[in-house]
Amino acid sequence: MREQAGDLQCDMLIVGGGVNGAGIARDAAGRGLSVVLCEKDDLAAHTSSASTKLIHGGLRYLETYEFGLVRKALAEREVLLRSAPHIMWPLQFVMPHDAGQRPAWLIRAGLFLYDHLARRELLPASGAIDLRRHEAGAPLKPAFERGFIYADGWVDDARLVALNAVDASEKGAVILTRTRCERLQREGGLWRAQLARADGSRIEVAARSVVNAAGPWAADLLQQARPQGAQSALRLVKGSHIIVPKLFDHPHAYLFQHPDGRIVFAIPYEHAFTLIGTTDIEYRGDPNQVCISEEEVGYLCGLAQRYFRQPVRAEDVVATYSGVRPLLDDASANASAVTRDYRLQLDRDGAPLLSVLGGKITTFRKLAEQAVDTLAPLLGCARPAWTEKACLPGGDIFGPVPNNRAVQEFDGYLRSLQRRYAWLPPALVARYARAYGRRIELLMEGRAEPAQMGEEILPGLYAAEVDYLMRREFAGCADDILWRRSKLGLHLPADAGSRLDAWIAARAGATVLAPAANAVR
Repeated sequence: MREQAGDLQCDMLIVGGGVNGAGIARDAAGRGLSVVLCEKDDLAAHTSSASTKLIHGGLRYLETYEFGLVRKALAEREVLLRSAPHIMWPLQFVMPHDAGQRPAWLIRAGLFLYDHLARRELLPASGAIDLRRHEAGAPLKPAFERGFIYADGWVDDARLVALNAVDASEKGAVILTRTRCERLQREGGLWRAQLARADGSRIEVAARSVVNAAGPWAADLLQQARPQGAQSALRLVKGSHIIVPKLFDHPHAYLFQHPDGRIVFAIPYEHAFTLIGTTDIEYRGDPNQVCISEEEVGYLCGLAQRYFRQPVRAEDVVATYSGVRPLLDDASANASAVTRDYRLQLDRDGAPLLSVLGGKITTFRKLAEQAVDTLAPLLGCARPAWTEKACLPGGDIFGPVPNNRAVQEFDGYLRSLQRRYAWLPPALVARYARAYGRRIELLMEGRAEPAQMGEEILPGLYAAEVDYLMRREFAGCADDILWRRSKLGLHLPADAGSRLDAWIAARAGATVLAPAANAVR
């Protein structure tokens, strides 16, 4: 990376700080390419923090015969689980069955295929269950007596993006959040970009290649870069979720089928809540202004009430979130059926421009690998792909190479941390372990008593953690910390965000919180 008078020169400029952009930055930087990533807001501020938070093959995609996509996603499940066992873990799903749904034999056949399309070491096989005897049957209405169970994975989606960006930065990438790409054009065999930062400053970038990973804004960026003949083939689909006080105490999730054929998940969330979603609605509005509608809230509550004994009403909803998924336009008649596969569109009419179209969070690593495989030869880079056998930051709890033990023995690792940091509440150590994995050692470096954690700004949020997130994970404000780097916003008073922002503003430019003077390093 060369920098002169505030300008940057790089091999690859990536526009977009969602999971695809961050994943590509990590892969490219790890192969020795100089990388600049710019994101107009925070990392994962839009689509990538608005998912159903699943690492899954996509059981329902078997019905549309997308066997290639399902196989690719199934293979990636366990690769990802091994790479970051702190922010991802196995989760079993219960599918209640009734006479109005697909016949039981067809569901069994689909689950058998799901179990065998890709190699499976960490996740148990699917099977039929008696809901009258299984713990997952108790919260359901008595009419649901039979069901099926299968396994996929859970992921903290926003932290997944942040950790990819952290790894990219540590390998040399420049990560610029709250930095908008205002101008992008080819000039003299390079891409010339003007980036505008939130503080009003400008950065000029000369890049040998550009990756358009702008998600819902990919078509806009393509139009800016190629005013003549730009084509994106994107279809924007809104997905919304509701969060309600927890409806069940067991660790399983549910997959419910609506009479209209769509499916909705009900997932244990943040210990005290149940996450219900998602909807699939064609979206033609401003992606910056996406939000849930009353109709969507009613739809999700109605489907939950169809299955659960406990009523689920609109007034029970404690939080919602919505995102716009930029999907490939495959001419499907309804939004639910649009493919979740991806396409990499390469423009070589001068300096290369690679546009990322479509995709799902489960296949982000493979997408990133293929994107860098496409551009690397054009940039004279011969280094091979590497991320399949590498841990994300904090995932190396049992060594630097991803392994099954890290997934299977995480609870034992957590107990060892709770003994090591017995001077902190066990629940706080558990949250740290899940958020930071082995990098809890960086957060806790030199700290041996509560006073060394700094001020408790909000319940359970100490200055030490805020400092860590701002210095190491690109957090800049309360929303970044309370809703993306963590989900503490769900557990704190309504004024928590304004209080944290005031605390950050009062310390702007102050010396970064340091460990105690007698710290052991």
